[in-house]
Amino acid sequence: MSQVSAEFIATRIAILTVSSRRGEEDDTSGHYLRDAAHDAGHQIVAKAIVKENRYAIRAQVSAWIADENVQVVLINGGTGFTDGDQVPEALLPLFDREVEGYGELFRMLSFEEIGTAMMQSRAVAGIANRTLIFAMPGSTRACQTAWEHIISGQLDARNRPCNFHPHLKK
Repeated sequence: MSQVSAEFIATRIAILTVSSRRGEEDDTSGHYLRDAAHDAGHQIVAKAIVKENRYAIRAQVSAWIADENVQVVLINGGTGFTDGDQVPEALLPLFDREVEGYGELFRMLSFEEIGTAMMQSRAVAGIANRTLIFAMPGSTRACQTAWEHIISGQLDARNRPCNFHPHLKK
C-alpha cells in the first residue's frame, strides 16, 4: 500500500559531481541536475564536487546521509569502468537497501540512446538512513535520461501507484 499525496511535496536535494577534471564553472551535469530539480519545485540544499576517490565520495555522501536536512542525493560521474570510477564501490557499503531496478531501467533506456555502450554504466541507487541516493554517469545526456525518465517521477508524491516519499526523512 502506498501513500499518495494530492499535492506536490518538494524534497531537499544534495547534488554531488564526481570528477578529477571539472570545477564549478564547467560542471554542466551538476548544473543540469540542480536546474532540473529546482524547476520541478524541489529545494537544492547542498552541492559539491569531489575527486574520483572512493573514500572522498563516501565521506561526502555519509555526511549528507547523517544530515537531517538532506532527503535525496543525486550523484553524477564515477559510474563507468575506468580506474577512477569508484562510485558504486563507495556507495554500496552505505546502503541499507539497494534500489536494484534503477540501474536496470537506466541501462535499458540508455540502450535506446547509445547502444551496447550502456553495458559500461554502473548506475546504482539505494536508500541509507531514509536518504535516497541515485548515481548516474557524468554526461549531461545521461543525467537528463535519469532525471526525466526515472528520478523526477519517483520524487513526486503524486506519482501513482508508488513513489519514494513515504521512505524519506521528514
